[in-house]
Amino acid sequence: MAAKGNVLVIDDVPSRAEALAQLVRTAGFDTTVVTDINTTEFALGIDSQFDVVLCELDLRGVSWKEARRVLREMDAQVPAIMFSDVVDAERMMTALHLGASDFFVRPVADSDALVKSIERCVRQREMRRELRESRRRLEATNNELRATVKVLEQDQQAGRQVQLKMLPATPLVLDDYVFSHTVIPSLYLSGDFTDYFTVGDNFVVFFMADVSGHGSSSAFATVLLKNLFARKRSDYLRLLDDSVLSPVTMLKHANKELLSLGVGKFATMVVGLLDMARNTLRYSVAGHLPQPVLVSGQGARYLRGEGTAVGIMEDAVYEEHLIDLPESFMLALFSDGILEILPPKNLIEKEKYFLDVFEQTSESPQQLVTRLGLDRVETAPDDIAALFISKRG
Repeated sequence: MAAKGNVLVIDDVPSRAEALAQLVRTAGFDTTVVTDINTTEFALGIDSQFDVVLCELDLRGVSWKEARRVLREMDAQVPAIMFSDVVDAERMMTALHLGASDFFVRPVADSDALVKSIERCVRQREMRRELRESRRRLEATNNELRATVKVLEQDQQAGRQVQLKMLPATPLVLDDYVFSHTVIPSLYLSGDFTDYFTVGDNFVVFFMADVSGHGSSSAFATVLLKNLFARKRSDYLRLLDDSVLSPVTMLKHANKELLSLGVGKFATMVVGLLDMARNTLRYSVAGHLPQPVLVSGQGARYLRGEGTAVGIMEDAVYEEHLIDLPESFMLALFSDGILEILPPKNLIEKEKYFLDVFEQTSESPQQLVTRLGLDRVETAPDDIAALFISKRG
């Protein structure tokens, strides 16, 4: 049967020390007896083998005032029970100052009370060991967690660089048209994405996507959408498949691919086709807010459109709109993260404020970015993406 604990008995009267040790052994504890503390070395620090010390208070030649200093220096952590043949206020105060857990007067009339006191001290010691071990494990876990977070941050930073390289050149100048963009992620990786590219001699296809959620999984969905549009552009060039020239068709493809991905991600989107020869815009909106804003000499207005976000339902329906563009204009698309940083409180007021900013600041995308405060945003509550298409007549 395992011992209940390890007890150190300190008493300079050997017979008395042995009698106490025998009582403790009978109760099921391992004991070690020290009769000369000046020539015997033992440790009472945090790693001590002892669970409790039974110590005589009236040791010959011992200054307890000096002993308190020594105990502090050795960082004594083992609880102690003090013994004396006499009980008076001075001895009681000495025991208290030494940090004694209990005090007994000899002869010990109630051995059961002594055993229970020893057991309490042993439990206290065990709890301290368990607490120390818990702290050690917690520290080790925290170190592992910090190392894991560092690796994840490095992965996120690498992923961010890859995502940045996926974005189109900015600005892109095509005759009188200028395309530019900005993306501000709330994390390293963004669920907002935009792209634009030429198809043939006269067309430019562009889209804005706002994938649900944040971080890696949302960023992976943007890779899927980027790849989809790149494939369809290639199909147009190699296979004469004109799907890429139809915003509604591209939304249907995006809807199918996000559903097949099976990760519960959906995206609001705007897909557009700019015909530079005719200066027309064909576009479709899939649940995207705010809606595209067209700014011209006649002022600023939203380009309305209805449709369900892609990746939610298989039988989603989308509308396609065709408009003639002014000789001079700026078309701006934003993800809904922009709404989070606008001053008004509700959506209707935000949309009105947003349009007013366009009315007052229509000289250039850079002035608009400054007016909206995007050049001062360090940490956004939500991903923010912006796409600008300008034409100067």
